[in-house]
Amino acid sequence: MRYDFDEIIDRTEAISVKWSPELRRRMYGSEEPIPMGIADMDFRTSPAVARAVRDRAAHETYGYAYASGEYLEACVNWQKRRHGWEIKPEWITYTPGVNMALVCAIEIRTEPGDNVIIQSPVYYPYFDYVRGLGRGVALNKLVNNGGRYEMNFEELERLAKDPKTKLMILCSPHNPVGRLWTREELETVGRICAENGVTVAVDEIHSDLILSGDKHTVFATLSEELVRDSIICTSPSKTFNLAGLLVSDIIIPNDGLRADFQKRMAPYYLWPGCFGSAAQIAAYDESEDWLEALLEYLRGNARFIADFIAERMPRVKYRVPEATYLAWLDFRGLGMNDEELWSFMLHEAKVATDDGVKFGLDGEGSGYQRMNFACPRARLAEALERIARALEARGVSGA
Repeated sequence: MRYDFDEIIDRTEAISVKWSPELRRRMYGSEEPIPMGIADMDFRTSPAVARAVRDRAAHETYGYAYASGEYLEACVNWQKRRHGWEIKPEWITYTPGVNMALVCAIEIRTEPGDNVIIQSPVYYPYFDYVRGLGRGVALNKLVNNGGRYEMNFEELERLAKDPKTKLMILCSPHNPVGRLWTREELETVGRICAENGVTVAVDEIHSDLILSGDKHTVFATLSEELVRDSIICTSPSKTFNLAGLLVSDIIIPNDGLRADFQKRMAPYYLWPGCFGSAAQIAAYDESEDWLEALLEYLRGNARFIADFIAERMPRVKYRVPEATYLAWLDFRGLGMNDEELWSFMLHEAKVATDDGVKFGLDGEGSGYQRMNFACPRARLAEALERIARALEARGVSGA
């Protein structure tokens, strides 16, 4: 079946955080900037998911739902089919989004004053969760090796040895730098954390969005010894554009750790919503061909960015990501400080990306912007063209 990812969908009236005119005026001071930052897709979800949600809506009763056997089996089968990981239904705990699971992991594995390892630049809410709960950030900065980011294992081991360090939040695949960590890299992380009694909460929300020819390695498939103290956070939300349905599957093989997690979540009385349940089942059971078509389109968008930058903005550096639909653009060669770069993007180029400073690079001079390329290619081309024209207006063009 052919899917039309080139379709331009008007989301301005859809109560969308990304496209609402009211929120764009509030966030950017104007409706003019094209929103290319917030990480949801501008594509329709799979036809199977849309049909399942419509069918559920047609029932016209929207009471409490629950994690049914079909719902759990959809996740079990998906993990086995896509990632070669055999899990049990009872390992799965529902949360309305991966972020709540990360907060819960911090609460059950640390006390105020303890430290949590975070690898910057990284998804910025991690910092808020850690600091907001009175914990300290143990910053394990990634090393930029010619545009390809690598882990500093020597520093990671030093941080893990600190008795105050109790938890690591691992982003795998990595947002925003687009790294698909190798099995060897993940094994090193696992060994260091296991030897030092550090729990690993693994954010694998982008695990189905692999753009390279390699496979995602689920952290929990490394070995029983290395993952006995890990929390694997998964969700169909990024993969199938379901973020608004608030559905995630937190997979914890260790019985004791899972019991602690569930005890902490119990006061909230959370169940999958009726639409989220229907969407997950249809996504995982009926939408794999749609995902393969999506991935091919995203690969084309990632290459389009590379070709455009090489031709029109060669002083901007960009490495095609191995995973996710996020481009990490390096503007440092233009000589702007962070405030100037953000102002340039918003007021001159009129493109609203995500400011690199937010990802844990503040205080150093970031020079980066994160761009979401999960959109029709025409919209992506318009955003890039706006940036190129704004640079040309400044006399910055060519080599």
